[in-house]
Amino acid sequence: MRNADWILDSNWELFVDGAVIDQLGGKAELRLHHPVPQEVVLECDRPWEGNTSGYFTVLQDGKTFRMYYRGSGYDVKAKKQTHPEVTCVAESRDGIHWERPNLGLVEFGGSKRNNIVWTGRESHNFAPFVDENPAAPAHQRYKSLASVNVPGNEWGALGALVSRDGIRWQRLREEPVITEGHFDSLNTAFWDPVNGRYLEFHRFWHEGYRDIAMCESQDFVHWTKPRLLDWGDAPREHLYTNAIRPYFRNPRILLGFPMRLVPDRAKLAEDPYPALSDSVLIVSRDGLHFKRWLEAFQRPGPQRERWVNRNNMPAWGLLVTRSDLPNCPDEISFYSVEGYYLPNQTARVRRFTLRLDGFVSVNAPRSGGEVLTRPLVLQGNKLQVNFATSAVGTVKVEVTDPQGNPIKGFTADDCVEIYGDEVEQDVRWNSADIRLLRGKPVRLRFLLSDADLYAFRCAP
Repeated sequence: MRNADWILDSNWELFVDGAVIDQLGGKAELRLHHPVPQEVVLECDRPWEGNTSGYFTVLQDGKTFRMYYRGSGYDVKAKKQTHPEVTCVAESRDGIHWERPNLGLVEFGGSKRNNIVWTGRESHNFAPFVDENPAAPAHQRYKSLASVNVPGNEWGALGALVSRDGIRWQRLREEPVITEGHFDSLNTAFWDPVNGRYLEFHRFWHEGYRDIAMCESQDFVHWTKPRLLDWGDAPREHLYTNAIRPYFRNPRILLGFPMRLVPDRAKLAEDPYPALSDSVLIVSRDGLHFKRWLEAFQRPGPQRERWVNRNNMPAWGLLVTRSDLPNCPDEISFYSVEGYYLPNQTARVRRFTLRLDGFVSVNAPRSGGEVLTRPLVLQGNKLQVNFATSAVGTVKVEVTDPQGNPIKGFTADDCVEIYGDEVEQDVRWNSADIRLLRGKPVRLRFLLSDADLYAFRCAP
């Protein structure tokens, strides 16, 4: 991508990978933020669920939120499943209060009064999404990949399923669609609206580590050969899941939250299969090359049951939910599993929250700092920022030419001082209008004091 081709439009530009940054100055630094724990939204305590219920997916379809998951139980002493695995769905209107719909589709224990949508070979790791491909047939508006058994291959393959409504499913075809990989994980796929393709990410063992590979497709049936993700200079670590999706406020950015497995550590004596887990943030602009933050995005925290093997597994998907604080902006809800594998317990899903765009900020102390962007072409009528300051903090924005020289009327001294805590604040200058610079390559210099800058955009 040439410098002049970096477009700043209505999509929010984040600092999650530092790609938009040319220079950090003063005491400015990139700061990783962490989701805040909230309430338990689902207890997997039904007879068809249990302590190994997992591989959760959350999505929104119109005004309805849906949560898909594997219903599963495991007898730790006997070392066997308590019942066959099934695929379940819960629904919500706010992302906070969830209910199991009585679907009447699948019999379990002599009754169809349950929320099961699928049973059989694909139920281990069913991963649905709403297909945004404008060419997708109506009866395939929902799609999913799930692992299937293959004779002679202990790791199986991935089969494809489709649905009109997300409740009644059928196989797209009987034969698997992806066969090269190690599929005992939550393997994900979605329509990439920026590049007009389906992307898929699945487990792949590589040099003794659990790794991630990607495939591409135009029709969801024929896929390219898997390619291992490129982590740059990040050290090798076990990545158990991937949870990759386009970020809903900028689909050019792919965000993932893989569960990082640490197999050589144990914390609790009652852990039946000792190992520890947390989750990390990964970011890509092309689906192949990823920045992986080495520090945990979500730590296990103070709950003992989260220091047990395969806990802290993130659900695939982010939802926008209302804030508990009155008259405050909506926020992101992030869901994570706890209570997994423990005897005499059920798996639970806890909600965590984060401000919109709040994954990574450019932070500066009171003494100040600044960030200079790479050249951008502005496409919009007003510059907006997502930021937070202290009572004495401040944000100012200076617009420069591609060489870094301030443009008359758009200097820091001309900028109307910004302070407060807003997810969508207009930037103004005393006598200049940002519309004068539309279509021209410029740089933005953000000057910060006791402030966090999360994102910016050029709005219509």
